[in-house]
Parts: sequence; structure tokens; C-alpha cells
Amino acid sequence: MNRDGFLIVRKFFCASEIEQLANWSGDLARAPEISGRHWVFHENSVTEPKHRLIQRIENFCPFHRGFAAVIEHGALRRWAEALLGGEMVLFKDKINFKMPGGAGFLPHQDQQAGWSKYAPIFITAMVSIDPTTPENGCLEIAPRRLGEGLMGEEWTPLAAGLVALKPVPTEPGDVIFFDSYVPHASKQNTTRAARKALYVTFNLASHGDLRAQYFADKYAAFPPDVDRDPNGSYVFRV
Repeated sequence: MNRDGFLIVRKFFCASEIEQLANWSGDLARAPEISGRHWVFHENSVTEPKHRLIQRIENFCPFHRGFAAVIEHGALRRWAEALLGGEMVLFKDKINFKMPGGAGFLPHQDQQAGWSKYAPIFITAMVSIDPTTPENGCLEIAPRRLGEGLMGEEWTPLAAGLVALKPVPTEPGDVIFFDSYVPHASKQNTTRAARKALYVTFNLASHGDLRAQYFADKYAAFPPDVDRDPNGSYVFRV
């Protein structure tokens, strides 16, 4: 982790634990989209542009005891604390569904998304719920040492060819820990099955409990689909 900015831990969760996470993810996807509850974002299919897909769900821990227990009080937080050397608090929770035809994400560092407003560093755990492969858009990573800082401007994806990203395929239960300066990306899902991955981001408690402020700021600029003005314009940047 100190050398490359990320750590891959195989079989972090057992099969029964992953089955539970998968079931909970399905429950969230099927639940009614209600203002004031978990946030659901959709996207147009890359292969069928008129077909709408669930892209990701965020801010669900306050409304789901099971996820909250695993994320806020389980081994993920303890490992994050050991890796960054201090008590951690939850900053952000999301599930990327990457449905068949779902788009990828351009190369970026998480810190580019205005996160320096809140804290100088974060650590994210990506939990593989489904198998991730180059064909379904697995995470692609490039090593990056913390002291090297941002590689580009805030709110702008990294320039093409700036970093040499390598695919990191995973099996259900594997976890990838990476800090907020590690460049990463993913390609679209060209298979016929979803590629669900849980992303949990923590910050050092010494920097404060920043979660409420982060989601308030995000709501003002990029609210969940259920709360959007039909005449408004919303652009995802990083």
C-alpha cells in the first residue's frame, strides 16, 4: 500500500457473506425510488441508447442496517485504519452495478472530484460482489505514491495516455483497497451479466465526520434521479 497506493486482498469475504451483500444490493435496486431515501442514478445503455439502466446507488447505509453493520463496524474499516494508521469514519458508500451495456469510467483520481475540500486523503475499499473481468469492465489501476499528489485538474478526467492502467480482475469476495490519489478507470460491460461492486470510502476521524457535508454538496449539484428538475441540466464530471 505504501509503495503503490493500493492493496489487493483475495477472499476477504466468504461466499455466504458475498451472497448476503448481493441479496441486499438486489433489494436496493428493486426498492421504490423515494426522495429522502437511498440515492439511485441511471444511465443510458451503450448498446441500446434508449434503454435506461441502474448505474449506481449511493447513500444507503443510513437506511440499511445490514450494510451499515458491515461497512461501518466490520473488517473493512479495521483494515482501512491499519492501512492509513488512524481511526476511520465513513465518507461515502456506493454500489456500481455496471449492467450489461453499462458504460465505463474515464481515468481519474478520486481526489480530483473536489475531495480536497474535505480532507487531504481518503481510502476506498472495492468489494467484488460479482466476478469482474476485462470483458465486463473490471477496475483498472496504475500505481501512485501519495506524495506525488494530483496528476491533473480537479473535475477533469486524466488525459488519455497519461498513466498506464492495468486491469485487475477479481472474484466475489476479493477486495481492493486504494487511496484517493491512485489513478483508476473501467471499461463498459460487454457481457450479458451485471458486474456489481461495492465501493466504501473512509477518511481519518482526525479530519472530521465529513459525510453529511459531502452528500449535501453533491445533492446541490448532482442529486439522485428522483429529485431532479425535468428541465434541469446535470453533468457527471469525475
